[in-house]
Amino acid sequence: MKEIKKLDVMSVAVVTCIIYAVIGLIIGLFGGLFIGMISSILPTGNSSTFGMGFGMVMVILYPLMLGFIGFVGGALGAFVYNLIAKRVGGIKLELADLDYKPENQ
Repeated sequence: MKEIKKLDVMSVAVVTCIIYAVIGLIIGLFGGLFIGMISSILPTGNSSTFGMGFGMVMVILYPLMLGFIGFVGGALGAFVYNLIAKRVGGIKLELADLDYKPENQ
């Protein structure tokens, strides 16, 4: 049995930041396309320009906002885990050794 006693707060924060930013990019792309499509269907004159502008803002802001949220949430989560793991022990893992044979030998 192995135990995770401590998490590096900064590394967890960076990894969650990247994961959330990628999710934000995907949401921003789909949301931007959806807003653009809806605004092009609307009968008013300036709605398509507004929709395309808002769609571009979504593609830029969603990854930034979710990346920030992921960074802060990951840092707080790792910090809280470290506090709890000191008192009650960390997560226990059972790892198996695989028979690894390099291909070039």
